Amino acid sequence: MKKMLLYVAISTLATAFLFPTHYANANDENDSLPHVDGNYQFPQTRWSRVRHTLRVHIPKNSKSVSQLKVKVPSTVRWSDNTNDVVVSEENGKEVKTTVSVNGKTILLAFAEPVAPNTKLKIDIKNVKQPFLGNGPVYHLSVNLVGTNTEIPIGVARFRINL
Repeated sequence: MKKMLLYVAISTLATAFLFPTHYANANDENDSLPHVDGNYQFPQTRWSRVRHTLRVHIPKNSKSVSQLKVKVPSTVRWSDNTNDVVVSEENGKEVKTTVSVNGKTILLAFAEPVAPNTKLKIDIKNVKQPFLGNGPVYHLSVNLVGTNTEIPIGVARFRINL
């Protein structure tokens, strides 16, 4: 019995020393294109009116962003009021933005291009979420300074809370 406990203790220690204590992470600071950094909903209950927040990261090796386009899913209804879309930096400072709505697309044109190494937070208020089916998926794209090409940067998927 003592030998068995000794073997278990030795194998546990060996395993602890063989596996690394940290795991590899993708370092998105060295990316050259903006990307969706996350999203969340407030409140996280099944209320009919919620706020969807999208986070976009513009890494330090990227060009500045002049416009950002958000395609609102067809399953989501919102007020279509441009005052219900607020763009701010990670520190809470509001970004001067001209917001225009064309059907289910929100176009955010920045007064001054958003510099690299910036994290943006886009709040869409008064969202009426669906009660059934799949959760809404927003598609985001950007225009970089010096290009006329629209570059897809990712999607933001929300769950339907029961």
